[in-house]
Amino acid sequence: MTTDPCDGCGKRVRVAGGIGDMWTATGPSGGMTLEFDDGSEEFLCFDCIEALPDDPTTSDVPGD
Repeated sequence: MTTDPCDGCGKRVRVAGGIGDMWTATGPSGGMTLEFDDGSEEFLCFDCIEALPDDPTTSDVPGD
């Protein structure tokens, strides 16, 4: 299983796909990468995504 830290809260969450899950895919991802209008990208857990306002910007990401 592959994990990455959430850019918002720092919690390590499961990342689906990739070579690490080729033989042992055990479930869905715990987050996703969001691309913002300014071209920046943030990997966020679903809890941090839920906390974002409508039409978020990078400055709305906790921890930034």
